[in-house]
Amino acid sequence: MRIAVSRETEAGEPRVAATPETVRKLKALGAEVAVARGAGAGSGIPDVDFEAAGATVGDGAESDADIVLRVRRPSGSEVGSYKKGAIVVAIMDPYGNDAPLRALADAGVTAFAMELMPRITRAQSMDVLSSQANLAGYRAVIDASAEYGRALPMMMTAAGTIPAAKIFIMGVGVAGLQAIATARRLGAVVTATDVRPAVKEQVQSLGAKFIAVEDDEFKQAETAGGYAKEMSKEYRAKQAALVAEHIKKQDIVITTALIPGRLAPKLVSAEMVASMRPGSVLVDLAVERGGNVEGAKAGEVAEINGVKIVGHTNVPGRLAASASALYAKNLLTFLESLVDKKEKKLAINWDDEIVKGTALTRDGAVVHPSFASTAKASP
Repeated sequence: MRIAVSRETEAGEPRVAATPETVRKLKALGAEVAVARGAGAGSGIPDVDFEAAGATVGDGAESDADIVLRVRRPSGSEVGSYKKGAIVVAIMDPYGNDAPLRALADAGVTAFAMELMPRITRAQSMDVLSSQANLAGYRAVIDASAEYGRALPMMMTAAGTIPAAKIFIMGVGVAGLQAIATARRLGAVVTATDVRPAVKEQVQSLGAKFIAVEDDEFKQAETAGGYAKEMSKEYRAKQAALVAEHIKKQDIVITTALIPGRLAPKLVSAEMVASMRPGSVLVDLAVERGGNVEGAKAGEVAEINGVKIVGHTNVPGRLAASASALYAKNLLTFLESLVDKKEKKLAINWDDEIVKGTALTRDGAVVHPSFASTAKASP
C-alpha cells in the first residue's frame, strides 16, 4: 500500500495533507509513505521532519501511488498522471464543478470528497468542514481585531474608561460558535443570530445574546442533516429589518452563513454597511461563495465610507500549521476506516455509510448521487 502526499499547486494554499505525526501512524498501518518535496513548507514542516517520521521525500510519487492525499482537488493534468484505480482523497469542491468531476472519472481514479462526510457520530473525527471552520471562526475574530482601531475588552484606567467592543456573529455553525467563544474570551459584548432554533441555547451557553425573529417558520428552519434551510421571502424581510437595526450599533460583524451547493445568502446589504459607524469592521467568511456582505471582495479588505469589509480567502490557511495538523488527522482517521489492520491492506466496505457519502468517482463514473446526473460521461 503506497501513499503519496502531494504538494499543493493552487495559489495561496499553504496547507498540507499529512504531518510527521500522521506519517508515523500511516506507516503503522503498513503503508509506504512518500511526501512531495516542499509539501509542508507553507505549514512550517521541513522535508527532514517527514523523513525522520519514515517518509521518503521526492517528486513524482503520485504516479504509482495506491492512495494520493491532498488538500485541494487535483487539476486535470495532475490527475492524468495518476495510475488508474488510485484512490484520491481531498477537499473536492464538487458543487458546480461538473467538468473537473468528469475529469476525475475519466482518469479512472476513485475520488473521495472529504467535505461530503456524513454528519454522524462515528464520522466526527473525519469531519474536515468542522475542523477547518473551527479555525476560521477563531481567525475571523483575530482578523477583525487587527483591522479594528480600538481595544476589544472594556478597560478602566486612570485616564478614563474604554467601552467593550460590540461584536455580532451572523451564522452559528462551527465557525460562528468559535467566533463567539473567541470574541467573549477577548472581552467583547457578543450577540449572534441564526435561522436554526437549536443553536439559541448554544449561543447563550457561551455568554452571548441570541437575536432572531422567533416565529413558526423559525421553529422549523433546520434540515435533518443539521444545516440551515433557505427561508421564505417574508421571513428574510422580517429578519433583515431586525438585523438592520441591530447592526447600526455594532463595532464588528462576522458573517459565516453558507448553504451547501448554493451561493452564500446575502445577509448584510449596502444600506446596512452604510449605517455602521466609521471604523467598524465586517468579516465575510463566505466571500469565496459570493459573500454574505454586499461590497465584500474576495482576497481584499475593502473600505466603504470608513467601514472595512474583510474578504480574506482560505481563512483556515491563514493558520496553516494548525489547519494542516487537524486536516491530516481527519484524513488519517478516514483512511483507518478503509484499511484491514490485521492484513495491513485496503479493504473498502462500499456499503459503509461513510464511504457511500464521500465517494465521488469510481470505475470511470461519477457515482455520488448528488452529482452523477449532472457530471455525465464525455461524448
